[in-house]
Amino acid sequence: MWTGQQAEESTSPLNPTHTVVPRPGRHRRPMTAPKTQKEKASKRKKVLLTVVTVVVLLGILATAVYFIKQLIDSKYFFCTRSFKFIPLDKACDGTDDCAGGEDEKTCLSSFNVNTTFPVRLMTRQRVLQVYNPSSGWRSVCSEGWTRQHTQTACTQLGYTDDPRSTRIQVNSLLANLKSGPFAAVRSAAASTPVHQATVDRRVCTSGEVVSLSCSDCGQVGQNRIVGGTDANIEDWPWQVSLQQGGQHTCGGSLVSPRWVVTAAHCFAGGKKELSRWKVVSGRTYMGTLGGSSVDRIILNGDYNPARNDYDIALMRLTSPIKVGVSQKPICLPPKAFGLTASTPLVVTGWGYLEENGNISPSLQKANIPLIERAKCSSPAVYGSSITDRMICAGFLEGKVDACQGDSGGPLVYFISSRWYLVGVVSWGVGCARERRPGVYCNVEEMLNWIHTAIEENP
Repeated sequence: MWTGQQAEESTSPLNPTHTVVPRPGRHRRPMTAPKTQKEKASKRKKVLLTVVTVVVLLGILATAVYFIKQLIDSKYFFCTRSFKFIPLDKACDGTDDCAGGEDEKTCLSSFNVNTTFPVRLMTRQRVLQVYNPSSGWRSVCSEGWTRQHTQTACTQLGYTDDPRSTRIQVNSLLANLKSGPFAAVRSAAASTPVHQATVDRRVCTSGEVVSLSCSDCGQVGQNRIVGGTDANIEDWPWQVSLQQGGQHTCGGSLVSPRWVVTAAHCFAGGKKELSRWKVVSGRTYMGTLGGSSVDRIILNGDYNPARNDYDIALMRLTSPIKVGVSQKPICLPPKAFGLTASTPLVVTGWGYLEENGNISPSLQKANIPLIERAKCSSPAVYGSSITDRMICAGFLEGKVDACQGDSGGPLVYFISSRWYLVGVVSWGVGCARERRPGVYCNVEEMLNWIHTAIEENP
């Protein structure tokens, strides 16, 4: 049987009280009531309001700085080396007003052509022809022609995007081309410029000549000018807005990813300094943000502002645009395109919707016919003001016409699934007046200048 020793009686309490020695610097945290949801929401609102206020103030400040800069840029040129401003009209005036002539280095130029560009396409069949000073223009026979020759020829013409060539029977050519003269490429000369790689031929032994297509220019997914209608840039993707100091000044047409054709008169007055210009492309609605910088503006050296003759210019973009559905070059026309009176044409732009009106916020288009040269140059219309470098389009009764702000923009013609640039908006008396139709620079007459200027400024 288990027996245990009896425990002695304890006199110590079960929970002895410990003496707490106070320590300096330590205090008991006072108890507070927990914050309500309403108080938390109020605090969040105050923080959000503060953030919004700061953002709005920064936005106002940024906007003010932008407009102040635009205002200064519209009046002055900043000399970065000498750190001073000069009046804008002193830039590009032929006098060095900045240290090192900085104000005279980024200016537009003019270019004269006294030679014949040696490669061209002829008629709507786009027959390739080469030029030799001793034998003149000759159609190129298809024998010995290779894909490399196609690439070389298209490079000379300034734009290569999936270049292609086809063969056309000599007996299907226009009467004045059937009998020649002809030329054929030499063997092993595929990379030599085409006009230097050919020899004369009396006849084409193959019975065929070369037809050239250098790109997918002028092709679109589907087939306010005064009296015009709204348009979408996807249908006219070559149309661009030329802007100076953030303001739409003129229209223009992409003819390659890097070159724009426009009117020489767009650069009259104090509009000669390159950094002031932007080319905005790919937009239906007028906008000023973004755009491409410009590193060349070339006026036709024969431009006559008093008569608006030779009214054409080229702009070279600092970087090529990315070709897509809303940005795509238009085709330059071949020589001897053969447009006749009443041919249906289209003019596009953001110009005034009425004479002395306002710029249209959205792109406009108008269908207008070509006017017979004899009729347009008659005393009842424009008389001797019409030169060979001009064509007229519109209605003698008025109502539909290009207007201010459309200058430099495209007049185009559609055939064989392609659009061609046949005219550049140039001048007219008023807008849509009776017997005062629109006058356009004749692009076909300017092809030699365009090709030569582009070749000289690669």
